[in-house]
Amino acid sequence: MYRHRRKIFLFLKGREKDMEEAKLAPKNFIEEFIQQDIQEKGLSHIQTRFPPEPNGYLHIGHVKALYIDFSMAEKFGGKCNLRYDDTNPVKEDMEYINSIEEDVRWLGFAWDKRLWASDYFDKMYEAAVELIKKGKAYVCDLTPEEIKEYRGTLTEPGKESPYRNRGVEENLALFEEMRAGKYADGEKVLRAKIDMASPNINLRDPIIYRIAHATHHNTGDKWCIYPMYDFAHPIEDAIEGITHSICTLEFEDHRPLYDWVLAEVGWWPQPPQQIEFARLNLTNTVMSKRYLKRLVDDGVVDGWDDPRMPTIAGIRRRGYTPEAICRFCEEIGVSKANSTVDVSLLEHCVRDDLKEKVETRNVVFDPIKVIITNYPEGQSELCEVENNPAVPEMGMRQVSFSREIWVDGEDFMEVPVKKYFRLFPGNEVRLKGAYFVTCQEVIKNADGSIKELHCTYDPETKSGSGFEGRKVKGTIHFVDAQTAVPIKIRQFDYLMTEGEDGKMVANEDTMREITCYAEPKVLEAQSGERFQFFRHGYFVADSKLYSEDNPVFNEIIGLKSSWKK
Repeated sequence: MYRHRRKIFLFLKGREKDMEEAKLAPKNFIEEFIQQDIQEKGLSHIQTRFPPEPNGYLHIGHVKALYIDFSMAEKFGGKCNLRYDDTNPVKEDMEYINSIEEDVRWLGFAWDKRLWASDYFDKMYEAAVELIKKGKAYVCDLTPEEIKEYRGTLTEPGKESPYRNRGVEENLALFEEMRAGKYADGEKVLRAKIDMASPNINLRDPIIYRIAHATHHNTGDKWCIYPMYDFAHPIEDAIEGITHSICTLEFEDHRPLYDWVLAEVGWWPQPPQQIEFARLNLTNTVMSKRYLKRLVDDGVVDGWDDPRMPTIAGIRRRGYTPEAICRFCEEIGVSKANSTVDVSLLEHCVRDDLKEKVETRNVVFDPIKVIITNYPEGQSELCEVENNPAVPEMGMRQVSFSREIWVDGEDFMEVPVKKYFRLFPGNEVRLKGAYFVTCQEVIKNADGSIKELHCTYDPETKSGSGFEGRKVKGTIHFVDAQTAVPIKIRQFDYLMTEGEDGKMVANEDTMREITCYAEPKVLEAQSGERFQFFRHGYFVADSKLYSEDNPVFNEIIGLKSSWKK
């Protein structure tokens, strides 16, 4: 007996080990790299960072980087810092910082430490002085235009600055004067002394400090010189003990400079390792902070959180879920090759996440009045319908039914096309949760438009009664005209669309607002609450505009998906 139990125990322990190993098995090249690093370097921990520049709101393109930074740390039992790369005081704002933190929390991630690049300005200055002392940096008086001209091209080497061979003492004195505010913006810069003939243009004596007489949100007026990103980035990582600095692919050509700074400063025996991945590009989506800011500043949208915006704040207000966003990141994976992902995959993830989460409500679009001529006047009754047909556990709710109801404009066709099984003259359909009704007469206005439909109902056919006398092919929903409430629905299109030449252009028609009729239970919604409006799609009570007196709903996504695996 003991041996038998022992075998079972060992088997289960083996299964546990296999499952744990499967969990840790690398899924992409970043995981493979980190795992190899752990083995070869004997790393005791993994430390990553998510380093946004606080000069705008995070957008869907940032989500991939954010997800990778936090999930890599989580997978390998490490931690991830939230670090603001606030080295440019001209463009940064606390509004952006607050929005970034809200976005990270909403996506379900928790940072280890919240840090500021500006906290390291003293250390960066010391590092720059160290490079000057080693003869690896110099103060240059060339104008920005001249520096660009001297840099050369991809096929031609650059020319050395006439100030390149200044002595160490002179450079130290000039750099101190730059710090003291003696010079105007752009009058001087500090450049790394590397190689003006390097095939990598980033190594052709890049600028590492510039003058900017601007008040910084964190350091105030302490500094009037600020480090460039390529200089600050590796030092920030090294100070924080970052083991793996995960960046998008455009920084691949900057990695030699990243490594050069750490090696030449020489203060860190085990410097961080930069790894690059392909950034996220989405069809019909613009991901330029500059362009998005212009949309906000020009009033094209009503703010960074406009539901049409690809910002995280925008898609949150649109009704997307954090679970769907993370699922999307899993689906697209991690690669070294740049590509464009069809936005329909993101929409598929949202739709798939919502289908078993939200309750349905009856809402009628483009409403048509229906009068059930053989139903008693002044009478009404309650009918039961499912809160979510796919999830019986969500229970049932009651909807009102009476002589006058509203039905969807799409659910009636005077001259039906082939295989149209909804309402048309002479046809019988089921009203969901209620009765079979047959269209008897179409009443029109003087202009030929439909005023109302006259129908009859069969009182024996109520849903739940067990009636099996005959079947109908079509089922449509309705709202009781006596209790229906008008609601505003905002429907959106992509901000970008494909032009005649195949290139993306701004879409001039991105939003329409319509009034629909809904069952009164819709007014019990909380701001930000999501629903499926039966047979139409998924909608959310707008987090800014919604109230019981002003019921505004945003369309999240339609029911049908165009995406295919």
